[in-house]
Amino acid sequence: MSPDLDPTGIIEGLAGSVASVSEAMALGQSLAPATDRLFLVAAGSSNRAMLGLEYWLERCSPSLEVRRYFPAEFTAKAPRRLDKGTLVLLASKSGATPETVAAAEFLHRLPCQTVAFTQSADSPLARTVETHFLIGPTAESFTGIFMVMQSLAGGLLAAKDGWPDAGRLRDSLNALPEAIAAAASEADARAAADAHALRDDRILYHVASGPGFTTAYVFGVCVLMEMLWIHSYPIEAAEFFHGPFEVVERDTPLVLILGEDPSRPLMERVLAFCRRHAERLFVYDSRNFAMPGVDARIRPIVAPYVLQAALKRVAVHLSRLHRHPLSTRRYMGKTDY
Repeated sequence: MSPDLDPTGIIEGLAGSVASVSEAMALGQSLAPATDRLFLVAAGSSNRAMLGLEYWLERCSPSLEVRRYFPAEFTAKAPRRLDKGTLVLLASKSGATPETVAAAEFLHRLPCQTVAFTQSADSPLARTVETHFLIGPTAESFTGIFMVMQSLAGGLLAAKDGWPDAGRLRDSLNALPEAIAAAASEADARAAADAHALRDDRILYHVASGPGFTTAYVFGVCVLMEMLWIHSYPIEAAEFFHGPFEVVERDTPLVLILGEDPSRPLMERVLAFCRRHAERLFVYDSRNFAMPGVDARIRPIVAPYVLQAALKRVAVHLSRLHRHPLSTRRYMGKTDY
């Protein structure tokens, strides 16, 4: 195990989220009768965590309308259906993301319900909305915010549409920190080898389907592009054969991410093609992880976060090989933009 891998720290870093899971589910249940549509508003990794909520709500709910926005897009568009039947979830790790705070301020004068997910009660976002959930200071904010949002969404589904798996979801989310820590530990040696194989590549491609695109995007954009300045392009499996596959050559590095949701066959088709035409495949399959404590029916929902924990280890090892700390930024927080 790498000396910088701290499974206990991962678990402790998600304690604030675990503490909010049941409360968030109860709120979702209480808001369900008055909720006809759900708008999801966030930037960066929080927006991609919302992609999974969008996927499962659209699949499981016959009654809820669901839409996802980037905050700047949301305020520019100013959707007309922001009425009493609309619930808006906003998320920002810092609670100070300017565009997300502006979206919350825009909503403040409207009759819709607003709920925010962030780290601190003192943040501008938490102070602007009607209700907020806090995950506390943590290096695992991506997973932590997902856990609480998904719990609220599960409560909505249970009360609105009779979804039968709310209890399984609650228990599985409470067990997720241990599953995340286990995945990071299980994958570490393999991640070190993959990082060594990728150490000289400056262009990488990441392919996933359905809610797994959360992982492809966060690993490719929020980690490799933002933190390591590597040219990285996430590709949706449903679009792979409509252009992107033309760049595949024998030596093209491809990270292929397979989950357990209904979109998996799309990735299996991509995998079969890439095995015929490429030799540098880095396949991360959630079926290879034990996920202790996670119910079999909930594995497809949390699989993207287990895979992200494994891929995060690749980034840590690449950071060491490149002598480029993951905290390094060129523009973010350093210049006007």
